[in-house]
Amino acid sequence: MDPRSEVLLRQTELFTGELLLAGLPADDLLGRLPLARGWSWHAGEQATLETRFPGRVEFAVERPAGSFAAAVLFLPKSRELSDYLLASLASAVAGGMLYLVGEKRAGVESTARRLSAFGQPRKLDSARHCQLWQVQVNEAPLAPRLHDLARRYPLDTTEGSLQVVSLPGVFSHGSLDVGSALLAEHLDGLPSGHLLDFGCGAGVMGALLKRRYPQSRVSLLDVDAFALESSRLTLQENGLEAEIIAGDGIAAAPFGLSAIVSNPPFHQGVKTDYSTSEALLAEAALHLEPRGEMRLVANSFLRYQPLIEAHLGPCQVLAEARGFRIYRASRR
Repeated sequence: MDPRSEVLLRQTELFTGELLLAGLPADDLLGRLPLARGWSWHAGEQATLETRFPGRVEFAVERPAGSFAAAVLFLPKSRELSDYLLASLASAVAGGMLYLVGEKRAGVESTARRLSAFGQPRKLDSARHCQLWQVQVNEAPLAPRLHDLARRYPLDTTEGSLQVVSLPGVFSHGSLDVGSALLAEHLDGLPSGHLLDFGCGAGVMGALLKRRYPQSRVSLLDVDAFALESSRLTLQENGLEAEIIAGDGIAAAPFGLSAIVSNPPFHQGVKTDYSTSEALLAEAALHLEPRGEMRLVANSFLRYQPLIEAHLGPCQVLAEARGFRIYRASRR
């Protein structure tokens, strides 16, 4: 059981009515709270919960429809995302209770101070290195419009200007990160066919690929619903068509790919996590056609080259700059 769920269950008497759990972990919490429903934006966790509790968890960027006596937010990493989620939940439980639970090191106490916009917050519990806060929503906000919170920025390319749209919670929200900028400079010479932007974020690479290789089929894959919606908006903004896939890791990718392009993630929440990237390197060959190529950017300190060569084939460093490397390898 996730420690945040354990803290909630120390106060089970508070959660007897219709309850919305936002950002809940993939544990047994729904089994312990039979009237609760879940709202998840993590494709892997949603899939796990859907298997165990069919019909009780929605994968979405907007609050599920319905009436709730109370709502709980499991603190996300992004401040912009937590602000959107708190406002969305508070608008749904006017006069009712809004709870915030999270790890101390993730900043739950500082986030709890922002509950004062809705009423008088109070700390209910502190255990398992987590805190649980409560506020009665006496000042309910209007439901926020997610797309109004989007940030747009232009990206100059050899094919013309590209408009990028990012939403709260998406990696490098509102600007192009250094690694992706370097990767964008090294997309020439990819084999034609089916191209995948793995860990697509705001859809920068996927949009660039479709612009540069218009005859190729392009897919964009990410685990996060906000990233997928950002990618959809980026494609729409630029008049591009591509397939968007919700999935937890490379196992969700199509087969028979001619190329995989990625700025793979290695952080999850406040913890460093290399599992998604390592799985990508280990399993990319299963999804690439013969002589299919993987091209990715990674921090220079990450020892990816031996892993790539062990699982895929000879690996070339195309470029190294600003603390990043561009790797290129083809399936044997």
